[in-house]
Amino acid sequence: MPPQRRALVLGGTGMLAGCVESLVDHGWHVVAPSRHKPADLPSHWVQADWSTPALLVDRVQLALGGPADLLVAWVHGSFRVPVLRAVSHLLADRAPVVEVHGSASANPVRGCPEPVLTGHPTQQVVLGFLRTSGRTRWLTHKETVDGVLAAIDRALDGRPREVHQVGEFRPWTALH
Repeated sequence: MPPQRRALVLGGTGMLAGCVESLVDHGWHVVAPSRHKPADLPSHWVQADWSTPALLVDRVQLALGGPADLLVAWVHGSFRVPVLRAVSHLLADRAPVVEVHGSASANPVRGCPEPVLTGHPTQQVVLGFLRTSGRTRWLTHKETVDGVLAAIDRALDGRPREVHQVGEFRPWTALH
């Protein structure tokens, strides 16, 4: 039997909880750091604070039990770069990375921020809004999970870097 694959999912206890569940259902050992432990998380939880990346790495390293074969990260703002750089040495060589961004971090003019871990093949997901019946709305949990899972599949298939837009960048009315 092949060894169990390991995934590190940063931000996996909120909107990405469905991604964690799917990875676990497919036999992955998943470590999902967060501030508070969710009651029904099917993975290994590690207490985390993005403002202390070194402590995060120590805790995650113990929980992973070896190099991570996949990193999925939804880390906001000023924490994104230091946290991703801190966990980089926990990844297997050329382990794929899926960076998830909210619509505020990318736009049609500036595009998506450059991937942080350039030594790893990276898929990026930008989560936006959907327009329905002349109104805009946030993505549902399912739409978010489906979009990120599609990027995870592309990453695991070894596809070249790509930005996956799920929904529109911002509400349609804000563009006019």
